[in-house]
Amino acid sequence: MKRLALVAAMTLALGACQGEQAPPPAPAPEPAPAPMVEPVAAPQTAPAVSGEIPVMDQAFATKLNTVLASDTRGTENKARDGFRHPRETLSFLGIAPGMTVIEVNPGAGWYTEILAPLLKDSGTLVTAVVDPLKTSSDRAREYSTQANADLRTMLGEKIDSFGPVQVVEYDPAAPMLGLPGSADMVLTFRSTHGWVRAGNVDAMFRGFFDVLKPGAVLGVEQHRAAAGSDPVVTAPSGYVAEAHVIELAQAAGFVLDGSSDVNANPADTRDHPEGVWSLPPNLAGNASDEEKARLTAIGESDRMTLRFRKPAEAAAMPAAAVN
Repeated sequence: MKRLALVAAMTLALGACQGEQAPPPAPAPEPAPAPMVEPVAAPQTAPAVSGEIPVMDQAFATKLNTVLASDTRGTENKARDGFRHPRETLSFLGIAPGMTVIEVNPGAGWYTEILAPLLKDSGTLVTAVVDPLKTSSDRAREYSTQANADLRTMLGEKIDSFGPVQVVEYDPAAPMLGLPGSADMVLTFRSTHGWVRAGNVDAMFRGFFDVLKPGAVLGVEQHRAAAGSDPVVTAPSGYVAEAHVIELAQAAGFVLDGSSDVNANPADTRDHPEGVWSLPPNLAGNASDEEKARLTAIGESDRMTLRFRKPAEAAAMPAAAVN
């Protein structure tokens, strides 16, 4: 119980660091203890996909398989693969050797454990985290300071398998994730609702656009609200409508390059007492054992997986138009 209380306090602080609004529940930076009923991923049929599915270099695909099976990944993290489909997700987004990839808000490092060894000697990984000095409250500053320290500790402890990983601290109100036009890919997993709630989502997507090279990719995975729902209403529970995420990216200058339902879950009703955090792996709240078993059976949230591209012609745009 003490651990759950600590997680709840830390997630509230994360919401505060993204804006001045009173923060509702936000995703926990670490998975909760193993649920009473072991989650079993729903059988996967071929996911609905629009847009081209990139063909991954065979040697790089083999390396990805080796990384996914590696003992350097936490056991609890591996247990989520049946719900998060990292192989299929990264393949769809088009990750490739030689890329400079920016992972935004890595949290406890679920994807970092995959991306860092995958790009070791085959590219560059940059982790982008909130600058504690740019937060809006003492609570948010304390959370960001601890989260950043924990990330750096993990990167240091696993440097033999990760290789060097850069850490960039950014201001959510005016994010600079690197030199303009320096990245081949920006990845954000389950974070868009927090930026919507905080009111800095437009700035974040503009920051993604600025740091990417012309023709480069933005990959977005996000808990999916019902079509037509108001993002201001749904974001506090962790969900955002897919059409709204597409609108946000297009407003920043991106074009939609593809979508996949590889991380879809039709069993997610989106009406849980603690929002998306009622579901695994968090199982937040004081639900009974029976209720936790029911939520565990649902699995993780219904999520969109979107691939956007910065237009190649953006290279010819005047500086004032892309800043």
